[in-house]
Order: sequence, then C-alpha cells, then structure tokens
Amino acid sequence: MYSSGWQQRLSRFFIIPQRVILAIMGFLAIMNAYTMRISLSIAITEMVNKTGVGSNEGESGVCPIDENADPDDFTGGEFDWDEELQGIILSSFYWGYVITHIPGGMLAEKFGGKWTLSLGILSTAFFTLITPWAVELGGSTALIVIRVMMGLGEGTTFPALSALMATWIPAKERSKLGSLVFGGGQVGTILGNLLSGVLLHNIEGWSSVFYFFGGMGVLWFVIFTLLCYSDPESHPFISEKEKEYLKRELGTLERDRTLPPTPWRFILTSVPMMALVCAQIGHDWGFFIMVTDLPKYMSDVLRFSIKDNGLYSSLPYLVMWIVSLSTGVLSDWLITSGRMTITFGRKLFTTIASIGPACFIVGASYAGCEKAVVVMLFTFAMGLMGTFYPGMKVNPLDLSPNYAGTLMAITNGIGAITGIIAPYVVGVMTPNHTLDEWRIVFWISFAIFNVTNLAYILWASGEVQPWNTPHLMNKSVEAGDSRSSGQDDDALAEPHKSGQSLGAIKQ
Repeated sequence: MYSSGWQQRLSRFFIIPQRVILAIMGFLAIMNAYTMRISLSIAITEMVNKTGVGSNEGESGVCPIDENADPDDFTGGEFDWDEELQGIILSSFYWGYVITHIPGGMLAEKFGGKWTLSLGILSTAFFTLITPWAVELGGSTALIVIRVMMGLGEGTTFPALSALMATWIPAKERSKLGSLVFGGGQVGTILGNLLSGVLLHNIEGWSSVFYFFGGMGVLWFVIFTLLCYSDPESHPFISEKEKEYLKRELGTLERDRTLPPTPWRFILTSVPMMALVCAQIGHDWGFFIMVTDLPKYMSDVLRFSIKDNGLYSSLPYLVMWIVSLSTGVLSDWLITSGRMTITFGRKLFTTIASIGPACFIVGASYAGCEKAVVVMLFTFAMGLMGTFYPGMKVNPLDLSPNYAGTLMAITNGIGAITGIIAPYVVGVMTPNHTLDEWRIVFWISFAIFNVTNLAYILWASGEVQPWNTPHLMNKSVEAGDSRSSGQDDDALAEPHKSGQSLGAIKQ
C-alpha cells in the first residue's frame, strides 16, 4: 500500500523519522504521566500542617532548620493529616493504576496503542485539573478517590507504549529508543519536583501545581493524536524510505490482526517471565520509595525549604536520565557489535541498577544531617538506577514482540503493587520523621533490591520465547512432532539473533 501524492509531499516536511517522532512523543507521554503522578508528593508538604514536626532534633531525630531559612516554609498548610493517612493518600494512585494494566495491554494489542495511550493520559489530566476543587469539597476522602481515578487512566501508559514500540522500533534500535521513551519517567520526576517547588514558592496556595501539570497533559494529547499512529502502515505521511526500512527490519508494517488469544498459561509459567517480574518488583520498590517519599524525607528530616526541596529532590533523576540514555546507546553498541549477548546485557545492566542504589541509599541514611553528602549519595543511587532501562525495562520486547503489551502490563502491574505498599509502610514506620526510622526503611529496600536481582540473574533471558507464536506451538503439539517443534523454535529465534524483531514473521 503506497501513500498518495499529497501524503508523500507532507512527509518531506518531517526531517526526523516517524519512528523517532513516536519515541519522542512516547517520552513526553511518560514525562507528563509522571509529573501528574508525583506532583502531589511535593504539594502535600504544603497542604499538611507541619507545626508539630521537628520537636526531636538531634543525631537520631530530625535535622535543625538553617538559620537563614524562612520559617513560613516549615509550617505547611491547613490539613491535619497524620503520617499514616498521608501514606494512604500517596499510595491510592496505585490502587487504580494496577487495575488497568492488563486490559490496557490487551486493548493496545487488539486495536493499536494510539488511543489506548492517549485517552488514558487525557483522563489523568482531567482528574489532575479538578484535584483542587475536589479537595476543597471533600478533603482527604475526595483526594483519595481522585487519585484512584488518575491511576485508572494512567495504568494503560506502559502497556500501550510497549505495543507501539514493538510495532515501530526494530530490535537493533530497541535499547536506544526504549531508553529514550522510558527516560520520560526521570524527566517527569525532575520537572514534577523542580517546577512544583518553584510554583509553590512563588504562587500563593498549592492549587497551581495541579492546574499547570493537568494543562500540559491536555496539550500533549492534542499534539500526539495529530502526529502519531498505531503502526507504520496506517500512518498517512510516513516516507517510503522509512516504510521500506521498517518492512525490511520488522517484516511487516501493520499489527497482526489474526494474532491468537494471549497464551496466558505459557506466559504465567515462563521462568524468564517470572524473573522479569521479580526484577520489576525490586525496581519499583526502590523507585517508588524515592519518587513518593524522598520529598517528604527532604522536608521532614533534612528540613529543606520548599524551593530547595524541589531542586534537590529532582537532581537524582537528572543524573538517572543521563545514565539511562548513555547506557542505552552503549547497550545497543555492545549487542550489535557482538561483544555481548542480549541476555547477558539485560542481566548486567539490571544488576548495576540494583546493587549500586541499594548500597548508596543505605549510606545516605548514615550520613546524618550532612545535607550535601546525603544529596550526593541519593544522586549516585538514582543515577545507577538508570541502567534498569537498557536492562530489564526493555526485556518484554525481547521475550515476545507479539505480546509485548501484555507482558509489560503484567510486570508493570505487579510491580506497581509496591506503589500501594511502599508509601503506607513508610507512613507507618516513620511516625516521628526521625533518621533512625528512615534508616530501617532503607535497609528494607536494600534487601528487596538484592533478592529480586538474584532471581533475575539466575533465570532471566533475552531470547524470544516459543509462546510468542502460540499457533505454531499448537500445530507442532497436535502433530506430535517434537523435531518440527524444535525447528519452529529455531526459526523463530533466528531473526532475533540477527537483530530482527519476531513481529517480522508473517502469520
């Protein structure tokens, strides 16, 4: 199917390939999703009354307030919510988030990722915009409901993006463009923390945070729906040169609409899949502890002002983003040059992203009130977490390009359960905001990082799994021909080894 003349003329206005435009818009999708998700983590420090915080100053208590600091930065707002209730509020987003992962992945595989992704972000933006109104009317209960609804909308983000990437991005570009797309999480966290601090410092009240980031989400929706499409074949102004390249690398330019139902039994009993889930749990526990509760640690324990809190809470994610992009390029080069296999690469970068942060966050808890040292250690920790992205984060695309959306839904959905547990655990374990209480939290994170990484090292794989094409497996089993089955598996794996996606195989 060739494009009409006007479509080809329009394609000449795009210097950047459409697959890169999709990756950039995917990056902006995750960035917007994260700014809307984590803006409350900074805003809640100004919503809640904090006049009782800081009575236990000292080596094991909270740090003293700087002499030059503005006392008004440490009084907080009008709501008397204790630590446990704050933990419930911060975790409530993930109650909805885990629910829509699997439906989102299945919808994206069946109908394409464009609308599954864009409508999810739009709904999250709408609920972000009405957050101040809801809180004024219904207090903490209304805020919890709004956060659950935001989670429901945002739960489709990663599954839909995985389905889009499997359709658009060749295997040889997967680590690089995958790291770009998923790096939106770090940039969103940077901007969410930094701009929230600036807005709260310069504008009276806390509502501006939600209006600003909700509006940005609506703007992204408009641009994305105009520029991006679910697959290359349906794109009206992709160039013929790029179409030929993608057809050569992927084997097909459209989603396989005859794809068999999701092979749930094979997926849920797959050892590499279980290893991936373990790694995702370790990543998400550490990441959600940092994203959700680092601003509270900065505010309640280290006693940073709201402006400084936003700045120093965002710094670790800037380094994480730079590391994720640079190691994504490094990973692609090491794999395509034959210096290491995909499986070894995924395990190597995942291990760096587990052991390094585990050590540095524990070290930060022993740095006491040395603010510069603490910020440096947290920055090192989050920087090394950036290697998760060329590691386990793109692993669903390796295991099954055809069902990448569902795999991402399962792993991200199960991992996101830690987003429910972690903020609540922190709230329960840190009622007095002391260094000793937080140290226990960080030791728990140390253990989770290392145990889950061990499981990934032992059982993970970067090879395409036989259940990526379940109809071929079924034919072999029905024929009772084990040799044929083995040949099918070899045929399926061969394009992957040569740098091609399994989506390339015609059904």
